[in-house]
Amino acid sequence: MTRRLPPLNSLKAFEAAARLESVSAAADELCVTHGAVSRHVQQLEHWLGHLLFVRHNRKVVLTPQGRAYLSEISAAFDRIALATSEQMQARRQQILRVNAPTTFSLRWLLPRLSSFQLANPAIEIRLTTSNEPIGKIREEVDMWIRGGPQDVEGYAAREFLSEVRLPVCSPRVLKAEPLRNPRDLARHTLLHAATYPTMWSEWLAASGNTRLKPRNTLTLEHFYLTLQAALDGLGVAMGPVALVADDVAEGRLVFPFDGPVLPPWRYFTYVAKHRSGDDAIRVFQAWLSAASRFDVEQGR
Repeated sequence: MTRRLPPLNSLKAFEAAARLESVSAAADELCVTHGAVSRHVQQLEHWLGHLLFVRHNRKVVLTPQGRAYLSEISAAFDRIALATSEQMQARRQQILRVNAPTTFSLRWLLPRLSSFQLANPAIEIRLTTSNEPIGKIREEVDMWIRGGPQDVEGYAAREFLSEVRLPVCSPRVLKAEPLRNPRDLARHTLLHAATYPTMWSEWLAASGNTRLKPRNTLTLEHFYLTLQAALDGLGVAMGPVALVADDVAEGRLVFPFDGPVLPPWRYFTYVAKHRSGDDAIRVFQAWLSAASRFDVEQGR
C-alpha cells in the first residue's frame, strides 16, 4: 500500500513553528522567510482539511488537532534524526574484527598497524589472537588470518605474505660462541616452540645434520616466547624471516647462516564469501598486501 504523506517541507515548517510557538522563530531556524513558513503550514492545513494552530500577536496557539499532530510529528522527526545519526556514525567509524595468530600479531601486524590507522581513521581494527581453526571461536570475527592455503567452506582465501624460516639468534650468542657452519650448533642451546615441535628437526635434516646433538634444548609453550628467548640470548631459534625482520634490521637478531631455508610459510586472510565485498575488508586486505610488498622492497 502506498503511503499518503504530506509534503516534507510543510511538516518541517509546522513542527518548527509549533515547537517554537512562533512563525518568525521557525523561519530563522529553517533559514527561510516568514512568508515561506506560513505558506507551508497553510498547505499542510489544506492537505489535512483543518487548522493546526491560530496566531495571537507574534505567537501561535495549537488547536487540539495541532497538539496531537505535533506530538506524533516530533516523535517521528526524533526517530529519523537518531537513525540518520547512527547511519552517519557507522559510516564514520567502521569496525573490523580481525582474529590472527599471537606470534604474527605481536611480531608483524602490531608494529605496522599504526600506518593503517593513520591512513584509514574511519576503520577501527579490533584484534583478537588465537590459533583455533577458522570459525571455531565464539566471538564475532569479520576476518581471520591463518597459514594456508586452507579450503574452508563458505570462506574466500587471499594470500598476502610469504616467508621462509632460518636459524636466528642474538649477536651476543655469536660473540660467545661463533656459528661458522650448522655443525657448530652442537655447542649451543636450541630453542623450541611447543606449537612447532618439528621445525628444528626439519632444518637440521635439510642441512645434512640429522644426528646433531645440541649442548642443550629449551622448549617454550608459544612461538613468540621462543623468539623472545632468542632476543634475550638464551639460545638459537628457528626464525620466520618476516616476523623477525624488524629485529634483524635494527641489529637485535642476526641470521648466522644463509641457508638452507625451510619451505615458505604463507599467510592468508579468510573472509566469509558474502562479506568479501565489504569496504573495510577490502581496504584492510589491500593494506596487508602493500605492507608485505614494502617489507620485500626494503629487504626485510
